[in-house]
Amino acid sequence: MQVPARFEYERADSVPHALELLARYGPEARIVAGGHSLIPMMKLRLAQPEALIDINGLAELGRIAVEGDELAIGALVRHAELLDSTTATDLFPIFRDAERVIADPIVRNRGTVGGSLCQGDPSEDLSAVFSALRARAVIQGAGGQRTVPIRDFHHGPYETAVGPGELLVQLRVPITAGTGSAYEKVERRVGDWPVAAAGAVVTVRDGVIARAGIGLTAVGAEHFCAPEAESYLEGRPPGEEAFAQAGRIAAEHCDPHADQRGPADYKRHLAAELTRRALATAAERI
Repeated sequence: MQVPARFEYERADSVPHALELLARYGPEARIVAGGHSLIPMMKLRLAQPEALIDINGLAELGRIAVEGDELAIGALVRHAELLDSTTATDLFPIFRDAERVIADPIVRNRGTVGGSLCQGDPSEDLSAVFSALRARAVIQGAGGQRTVPIRDFHHGPYETAVGPGELLVQLRVPITAGTGSAYEKVERRVGDWPVAAAGAVVTVRDGVIARAGIGLTAVGAEHFCAPEAESYLEGRPPGEEAFAQAGRIAAEHCDPHADQRGPADYKRHLAAELTRRALATAAERI
């Protein structure tokens, strides 16, 4: 039987209280909400935090709302809540596409948006989704809040911009007229990590692509995005030829690694094809 190492447990009753507890226990403290990534690592003793700070009672972090020209998603929003939110999915169908293929209902009922992003796994679905959407992460510490573009949020595998004593509290997604979005994923079995996945966000004005967002995961795309392919698309009419070329460009700039889910050349092929499909579906949804 696998059991974690000994740890202290505290339950926060507000964001300031959670920050106070983080300061009290220091850099070896960890935040826990859904726990579907952290707890298995603790059982294997790959993670051995000295204290767990439970934030499940912080209702203020569980809101989904339109605020001005942005969609605000609290870090404590559960995957199932995001999937069921018509406020979010009507604006951005990419959330519905992605959440339907993340894990299983048990995990989606407890796992959180913020937890997924803060885990920093190179194969995380929502990291690619928020990258395609060009979201901003709101991080709170003792000195107040700061905002980080999601494309600067991940510093490397399992490393994020959230520093010691800080807490990810919200994601903010810009709302732009004339925009469609979609997500495509290939997995070995239902609920598995992706072999490869691609998200696309397309804004069209006056018959041409004014802005494109492409998010990629599990294929070694830096910051989960494909800026070269995005730049290629901007200013061009939407269409299959442009989308196919963007997929090829995105794949060329990936650095996939062979593993139990497939060889590198197969993953690169998927990056191109899934990007093409996601772009085409996003454009159709405008």
